[in-house]
Amino acid sequence: MKKLHITLRLCVLAALFLLICAAYLAELAGLQVVGQDYYNLVKAETSSRYVTVYARRGEIYDRNGKPLVVNSENYNISLEYGAMPIGKAAFNEMILMVTDAIVAGGGEENLTVPTFPFVGTYPNYEKDPVFFESKTNQIKWDALLRRLERDPEISTEDLLEYLRFRYGLIEYDRKADEYFENYETEDADYLMRVRFAMEYIQFSRVQPYTLAENVDDRTLAYVAERSFPPFRVTVDNARTYVYPGYASHILGRIGKIQAEEAEEYKARGYSADAYVGISGAEKVYEEYLHGTDGLLEIVEDVYGNIVSETTVKEPVAGKDVRLTIDIDLQISAEDALRDNITVIHRRAAGQRPYNGEDASSGAAVAVDPESGEVLAMASYPTFDLADYGASYTALAEDELRPLLNRALFGLYTPGSTFKPGVAAGALNEGVITANTIIVDKGVYDFGGYRPRCWIYLQRGQTHGAQNVVAAIQNSCNYFFYEVGNRMGIDMIAKYAKLYGLGEPTGIELGENTGILASPAYSESVGNIWNPGNTLQAAIGQSDNMFTPLQLGMYISALLEGTRCRAHLLKEVVEFPSGDVVYETPTEVIDVLDFRPGILPLIKGAMKDVVESGSAARIFRGYDITVGGKTGTAQVGDDRSANALFVGFAPYDDPKIVTAVVIEQGANGTDAAYTAKAMFDAYLKGERYLPLDAQE
Repeated sequence: MKKLHITLRLCVLAALFLLICAAYLAELAGLQVVGQDYYNLVKAETSSRYVTVYARRGEIYDRNGKPLVVNSENYNISLEYGAMPIGKAAFNEMILMVTDAIVAGGGEENLTVPTFPFVGTYPNYEKDPVFFESKTNQIKWDALLRRLERDPEISTEDLLEYLRFRYGLIEYDRKADEYFENYETEDADYLMRVRFAMEYIQFSRVQPYTLAENVDDRTLAYVAERSFPPFRVTVDNARTYVYPGYASHILGRIGKIQAEEAEEYKARGYSADAYVGISGAEKVYEEYLHGTDGLLEIVEDVYGNIVSETTVKEPVAGKDVRLTIDIDLQISAEDALRDNITVIHRRAAGQRPYNGEDASSGAAVAVDPESGEVLAMASYPTFDLADYGASYTALAEDELRPLLNRALFGLYTPGSTFKPGVAAGALNEGVITANTIIVDKGVYDFGGYRPRCWIYLQRGQTHGAQNVVAAIQNSCNYFFYEVGNRMGIDMIAKYAKLYGLGEPTGIELGENTGILASPAYSESVGNIWNPGNTLQAAIGQSDNMFTPLQLGMYISALLEGTRCRAHLLKEVVEFPSGDVVYETPTEVIDVLDFRPGILPLIKGAMKDVVESGSAARIFRGYDITVGGKTGTAQVGDDRSANALFVGFAPYDDPKIVTAVVIEQGANGTDAAYTAKAMFDAYLKGERYLPLDAQE
């Protein structure tokens, strides 16, 4: 009996154990099978959106690794399309709430000004004529109308009514058969502008809309605390110019993609709202500087909480660019050029007319004669890239045209700086020899045309008997009238072209190729070429007009016997490794196959110009042996002549060639002040000392 009782108890315990196991198994099955619906439901209630991760833009350095343009981070408050609420009212309310938070957080001044093609106040707008002066705006406007499926000829009134309804600013009351406003006028006006700007940039999952730019930490924290689902902090790689106001014509700017280039950039994988180089080095080296943006997937639950963030595509940083520019030399060139012009202008005041009192602008370049590397390129007047936007209207309207890069696009009659090239060509062709003597009689008798030497005009004197070296040293016009007559214009033009005058230098920033005097050119502009024009062409007058860079490359060709392509890019550097991935090679465009002794003879004559000729008063006692040639080019009877100087140093092994032009500088000798300052900076490492302090 006792045994039976024990057996019964064991059976009950076993049954209970089996029951518990069954319950656990059922629960487990529910979790694994039935509960799957729950997890699917949770999964279904999350959503993904994609955010662009902007790549670092490459930075710009000088030849010695000194930073010129670097990135600085600006924090912006943006709205993400994928997190915006559905429905016009909720969409608008979110814009207003985030904006109010920005203002309350102290960021009112940081609110962006929406792109808007109308003027006036809500709802009485009219088209803004200034907006439509921009070709870019007109192209984008036409594209917007196509996306909205509106007739291009739609009236402003009809379009505005359509937009107000589209943006939920008004609703139609069927009973009253009229529209009624959903917002107070101030809010409606703001929403109208923001909603239009969103359409204009094509606000989308890959294109956020920036409500405020460059906000401080306080504003960011205030808005972040409100936990608005669409709120996002975006970072702009703003450009900072390490040497404000210097090298502005070289470095250039970045900006939003222009409409006429939109398709090209789209094909290259750029977003519609990307920042790209739009001028200067920023533009021409865009392919190196611009990185590849990445993509981030953000998964959120129904409450806007971030469940996960996954990098779909890593951003690739842009490469750094090193220019051939020496920034210390560039600063000295700009300071010296400005000072040179100012002093000429001031000293001429109150003296005889057309003596430099109208000097106001100019340009200077420095190049490495062996490689064609541009070491400095100054243009005056200039501007500061840091406040370009705020100053643009004044800059564009300034009659002195500070936005013009005179070193590359200014065209100047070369005057006597042209004579060394003519002499070299005449010697090489056997038209003259080193011992040929031509006697300056003051007035050159060329039939009915009787041009006079400059010394006869100014002093009633002559240079007397001149060989080619003396003629270059004294800049004797009479000698070169005779040489030009013997050569003929075709031969003169042949050698000028060989030196690169009137030809592209190859500089990456673009340039004016200049004018080389010839019968063909005269005929192309409706003029008749007379034999006397050949005499004027031989002394650097007539139609001859070249850029300062062309003059620098021409002197380099005479010194080296080869004509190299001018270039501004030294090398491209990988970030962050610092590895050089590209280095611009020296490119020889042409070879000056001159007979032995000719180019050294010309070089020696240019040394005489500096030591005992027209530039001697500038370089007297100078501790570097240099060569050069002054030029005073007539540009009309109603203004001072242009002043020019081309030079090189050191004499025995030239490392730098300079070309300086001062518009209405009156006397070519004075332009040598700027060249001397450039020699000091590059060869001796000396900072520029103002002219008044030198005396």
